[in-house]
Amino acid sequence: MLEIFQYSFMQNAFLSAILASVACGVVGSYVVIKRIVFISGGISHAAFGGVGLGYFLGLNPVLAAVPFTVFSAIIIGLINKRMDVSEDTAIGILWSVGMALGIIFINITPGYAPDLLSYLFGSILTVPLGDLYLMLLLDLVILVTVFLFQREFLSLSFDEEYSTVVGMPAEAMYLMLLSLVALSVVVLIKVVGVILIIALLTIPAAITRNYTNRLGRMMLYSVLLGILLTFGGLYLSYVFNLASGATIVLFMALAFLLSSLFKRLTSQHPI
Repeated sequence: MLEIFQYSFMQNAFLSAILASVACGVVGSYVVIKRIVFISGGISHAAFGGVGLGYFLGLNPVLAAVPFTVFSAIIIGLINKRMDVSEDTAIGILWSVGMALGIIFINITPGYAPDLLSYLFGSILTVPLGDLYLMLLLDLVILVTVFLFQREFLSLSFDEEYSTVVGMPAEAMYLMLLSLVALSVVVLIKVVGVILIIALLTIPAAITRNYTNRLGRMMLYSVLLGILLTFGGLYLSYVFNLASGATIVLFMALAFLLSSLFKRLTSQHPI
């Protein structure tokens, strides 16, 4: 197995797997606890609009996706909180609008977008060094924000109504949490693509939630499990010459199934 590390693209792939696991482990724990998986799916698909905008403006698509995805997340949050529109309707509309904008931007951009499919389905083996630095920066922003507002996010995740009653700016914190989801989406784009992001964002946290009730432990276990499962899926894709993003997601799904069966058979209580 160690021979694969002799290739620079594999070294970048494993580094991006670690950086992606940090984002999905920390933010994914909030996503699972607060049950905003569907909202996160809407944000991830809306991010494709930012990718298309990047192609249109001649910028790095991942870099262009940052402000676009954060803006989309805030819009989804505001519509959910302030407008008389059901949550699933608002998410469905913005989900499709983001994808449509991405397609339009790419369509009106002269030339050919050679690596377009890598943003849809992921291409962890082609992550350049510049994207690694951007992923590292976004991870640091996520970690610092969670550290500074950990109490507020904890209260928001378990009882949003109580947070409002005690005077916490619940709506602002909710929008900030969705912004963190947006940043995590950007971190994960090159790893598994916008279509498969939601699996990486939720599966590690969903597995670890079965074994602990403490948020801090859940985040730590999710990060470590995410690294392990991403490495495993990446190695299998290398050995069997399969699509890396899809293999990682299927490997995670298998781990979730086995974990659920083990939990049911042992009836282990969270610690």
